[in-house]
Amino acid sequence: MTTALQNPDILALRTRLFDKDASTRRIALIELADLQEAESLPLLIDALRDDPDITVRREAARLLEDWQEPSVVHALCVALSDIDVAVRDAAAQSLSNLKNPELGFIILPWVNDESAFVRASALRALRELRLTESAESALIALDDAHPDVRREAVTVLGWLKYQAALPKLTTLAITDTNSDVRRVAIGALALANNESVLLTLGSALIDQHWQVREEAAATLGKLRLTNALPVLLKALTDDYWQVRMQAARALGRLKQSAATPALIELLTHSISNLRKEAALALGEIRDASSLPALQLASDDADPEVRKAVRIAIAQLK
Repeated sequence: MTTALQNPDILALRTRLFDKDASTRRIALIELADLQEAESLPLLIDALRDDPDITVRREAARLLEDWQEPSVVHALCVALSDIDVAVRDAAAQSLSNLKNPELGFIILPWVNDESAFVRASALRALRELRLTESAESALIALDDAHPDVRREAVTVLGWLKYQAALPKLTTLAITDTNSDVRRVAIGALALANNESVLLTLGSALIDQHWQVREEAAATLGKLRLTNALPVLLKALTDDYWQVRMQAARALGRLKQSAATPALIELLTHSISNLRKEAALALGEIRDASSLPALQLASDDADPEVRKAVRIAIAQLK
């Protein structure tokens, strides 16, 4: 890429970009980026595309994240196929920081690339842009052979709140062979906003992977489904405290006094995070019968628990 340079600082740095020492070239790139001059942009792109050293190309990919320009987006998309994994990762990270939805139209074709990494990275960037036109590509990508691509496709549709994807997301949440895909699909079901996904979320609470169960409890809390009370009470006995914590939080959001006895039991649990969530949940439920137990917990050894108890008691009073 050739350009007629006028800025003397950029001209001086351009000379250093041809130095034999890779460290000198890398530092020159950093100083170029610090100038924040549009005139230096072609030099950054050239370094990403042509420099023989991995560390220089990686630095160029990282520095380009601040530029919301079509030429930059195209260069970063090309760099997703760089021979070095560090350069590819840096390019993917920079693309994920884009903010202008219009730039998504440049990224969209890369969702069909032959490389699973490129497809997943393109979808990851599109998620942040919330480009409505990306929904169709993401819906197709839910059937991709690679789990990373399916996971990123789910997040795109979740961020777009794409209701038409609900049937497919519901299926993935239970049947996908990859636990991470199931987890993000469970999270995306929060866009349902009704009880149509209750059965699916209940099934997810007994998934073999605790992260999936944790996400199911959190999603039930977001949806505030009254009929979720039995499965959430059962989740309070999960083997993993992270799942029990999300179940306690969800029960607070349901605001049903039937959950009070189980939450009171958690006030004396050995894990302080569970005691804290139980106190906060009891405060949300505002069942007067929990007041004596909360008062006993007011001298808890953990200051965060004591704070939660004070909040809960204030809500009850």
